[in-house]
Amino acid sequence: MARAALTVQEISRLGIEPSYAAAEGDGNSFNNTGSEFLHIKNGASDCVVTVQTPRTVDGQAVTPRTVTVTASEERMIGPFPPGIFNQAGALGDVVYVDYDDESNVTVGVFRI
Repeated sequence: MARAALTVQEISRLGIEPSYAAAEGDGNSFNNTGSEFLHIKNGASDCVVTVQTPRTVDGQAVTPRTVTVTASEERMIGPFPPGIFNQAGALGDVVYVDYDDESNVTVGVFRI
């Protein structure tokens, strides 16, 4: 199945009413310029959030960024430098996010 795309929300001095989507079992994706960050809200059990890093350095894979969001907690993660986190090829400006347990997890993507 395809990853569910998240809409990037632009923060302004006028303020925004943030919206959140359910984390998807097949992962999420979002457009990335390098100014975005994730806001993860977790419910009942710990969740490891993995932001994929498709690049290599000297032929060695770059380790994906993982962040544990403990039960009933929130985390803001980012920004994501495009040269490290954006997918290669036709998806060039997209970042992939995975969850080890997406139940009771919601996510929003924001740009400053």
